[in-house]
Amino acid sequence: MIQKDREEMRKKFIEEYIKRYESARIGLKRLSDDAIIPKKAHATDSGFDLYASKDVIIEPGETTVVPTGIAVELPPGYEATVRPRSGITAKTKLRVQLGTIDNEYRGEIGVIVDNISEASNEADYGYYRLNGDYWIDHRVKAEKGSYLIRKHERIAQLVIQPIPSVKAYEVEDELKTTERGECGFGSTGVRTINEEGE
Repeated sequence: MIQKDREEMRKKFIEEYIKRYESARIGLKRLSDDAIIPKKAHATDSGFDLYASKDVIIEPGETTVVPTGIAVELPPGYEATVRPRSGITAKTKLRVQLGTIDNEYRGEIGVIVDNISEASNEADYGYYRLNGDYWIDHRVKAEKGSYLIRKHERIAQLVIQPIPSVKAYEVEDELKTTERGECGFGSTGVRTINEEGE
């Protein structure tokens, strides 16, 4: 009898897990005619591609919020995270910052992008593109090291994740002792065990 009850509980747990985590649906709304609905390049990808909804030039040392023209409606118990695309990070001086979208946020998703190129204080007729190529364009005068993100280019990815329900409480006594304790900020070093001869 006990074995049967356990099997029923296990079956119910699996069904609930599949229902919650494998069948989650998100609502995506265009806020402008220039917006592209986020989509996955492959069904097994972790994130939905986010697209710029207008042209944006980011000069060296600048931080810009690139608009997507998209709002999201998340299912209960989920959050969304804006993450970088590896190709942009590897090929350019642009750095997409992580961004958290809370469950009840209904505004436009913006992508925070830093241009970490060093300022030159010299202007040029041209700009870099997201593939790392430099384009000469006499219609555009910008500081050297500037990047142009074109409308409808993929700039980041949107990852949807379940979040646990967590409550915080104040610890009035000492925190529980651990092996690591207060050691942080590189306290474990960068060398491997073999390099240290242990």
